[in-house]
Parts: sequence; structure tokens; C-alpha cells
Amino acid sequence: MGSLYSEYLNPTKVQEHYNYTKETLDTQETPSRQVASALIIILCCAIVVENLLVLIAVARNSKFHSAMYLFLGNLAASDLLAGVAFIANTLLSGSVTLRLTPVQWFAREGSAFITLSASVFSLLAIAIERHVAIAKVKLYGSDKSCRMLLLIAASWLISLTLGGLPILGWNCLGNLEACSTVLPLYAKHYVLCVVTIFSVILLAIVALYVRIYCVVRSSQADVAGPQTLALLKTVTIVLGVFIVCWLPAFSILLLDYACPVHSCPILYKAHYFFAFATLNSLLNPVIYTWRSRDLRREVLRPLQCWRRAAGVQGRRGGTPGHRLLPLRSSSSLERGTHMPTSPTILEGNTMV
Repeated sequence: MGSLYSEYLNPTKVQEHYNYTKETLDTQETPSRQVASALIIILCCAIVVENLLVLIAVARNSKFHSAMYLFLGNLAASDLLAGVAFIANTLLSGSVTLRLTPVQWFAREGSAFITLSASVFSLLAIAIERHVAIAKVKLYGSDKSCRMLLLIAASWLISLTLGGLPILGWNCLGNLEACSTVLPLYAKHYVLCVVTIFSVILLAIVALYVRIYCVVRSSQADVAGPQTLALLKTVTIVLGVFIVCWLPAFSILLLDYACPVHSCPILYKAHYFFAFATLNSLLNPVIYTWRSRDLRREVLRPLQCWRRAAGVQGRRGGTPGHRLLPLRSSSSLERGTHMPTSPTILEGNTMV
């Protein structure tokens, strides 16, 4: 074990593994690669700004300090860190990769794994909370804040453990035949383990939303028609975006496990699949928070202030300021989860 860790600072080890697993070591910064990197960084900056606005909105308004919004804040935090991690990953890729030591490479890839894992676990926590709220299950009790914080802490602890396993020793240093093609210092069995865990989480989320659908359907006439369709629309968007964003990345990692070295050229384009998966972090705030009227208004408040300031400046210059369109009185998510046959669930002043 000591000899394994002694390789962590070996400056030639990363190049040795890339020489073995990659068909070519063309890391020259071509114009097309520079444009792609710039677009990815712009996307990640949008992820950071969008999720930062959500975090600010949740933190500064006390009516959002409830179960649903705490989980949304945790999701926003993990997605924000995912954007930061992917920016660092992009800046440390290309020609920089072969100059990294193994410990630097593990830190680069591990940070992305940790934050993306935390985002996925946050999605699961939100699905659990929605099921609890709609099924009227008393889960939290009087010490619900403590229980929620423990659940959030557990999701981060699991993510840290999952992302940190390679740097702790589950890697393929000294065993090139066991190496992943997509992630040349990771063991194929570790990659399979991660994909399996994420797939189980996806199935759990699907099962929870199917259960939510069954509960709503069992309420019969009171939630029939537009209300049922609104909930189904929200569930479809949630599951659809999650599957569309993550399925290509899961598929490429499964292919990586199954393919012998140099036998599947598509594996050398895997970074595009991971970039596409990062879109999930961009879309999560839209799906889970902006469908709540009050949270949407709170998130848009800084933009409204900017628009008002711009309008005042425009009037001073002779150009009338633009008025913002009024927000909808309620959201489809709120209508879809409102069940008149039973007591209404209120979180702050917003039904979710």
C-alpha cells in the first residue's frame, strides 16, 4: 500500500496511463477546442450565478426555512459547486493534463464526482420530501430541523466518500489492464460501482414519483382534470430532464467498463457526454424552484432592482424604462400538489 501512495506525486504517471488507454495523445489547443472550452466555462458560470441567486433567496427570507426549501437550497449549493468544479476541470484539461501528478488528477476528477453525486442525492432527497408531503406521512416530528440537517449532511458524506474512494486507494495505479479508458487512473470496477449507484437512485426517484401519482389519483374527483395534469407535467419534466441529461453519461461509462482498451473510439469523446450531463445542474433551479411563485419572485428580486435602476437611467436619458410582466398568481406545481380533500400543506406562505 505504501508503494501505491508513493506514486501519487510521480509526475510521469498520468502520461503513462494516458499512453496506455488513449488512442492518441493529441492535446494541442486547436481553435475548435478553445471555443468548446469557452462555451463550457460560460455554461458553468451561468450555473453558478443561477444557483447563487437561489441560495441568496432561500437564505434571506425566513419563510423559505422549511423542509422543501432547505432541500432546494442544498440542491442549489451542490449544483453551484458542480459548476465551479467543472470550470476547474475544463481549465486543467487538454495540454495541462499530462503535467498533473496523480494526486492532482484525482483532485480534479474527484471534485466533479463529489459535487455531481451531491446533486443527484439532493434530487433523491427532494423526491422523498415531496412523497412525504403529498402522502401526509409524518416523518420529521418535533425535531425536524435536526433530522433534515442530518439527511443533508449524510448526502454530502456519502458523496465525499464516493468521490474520494480513488484517492484513498481504489484506483488502477500499477495495474494498467484494470484502467478505465474514459478516466485513465480510475479502475473499471470503481466506474461500474458509481454507475450502479446512480442507476439505483434514478430508479428510486422514478418509484417515488410513481407513488406520488398513485396518491393523487386515489384522491379521485378533487384532483382530477387540470390539477392532475399539472402534477403529471411537473413529474414528466423532472424525470425527463434527469434521464435525458444523465443517460448518455451513464451509457458511456457502462460502455467503458465493457470495452477492452482501444476497441471503442467513442470513448475518446466522453467529455462531451459529461458536459451534457452538467446541463442538469443548470436546469434544476428552473424545475424545482421557479415553479414556486414566491421563490421565483424572491429569486428575480435582484434582477428587478437592476431593471428598475436601468429604467431610471433610461428615463433620465429620454428612454422610458420597461416594466416587468407580473408574475403568475400561482404555479402549476403548486396547483398540482393542492389536494382539497385534506388539509392544505403550507410551507411559509407558499403551497408546494
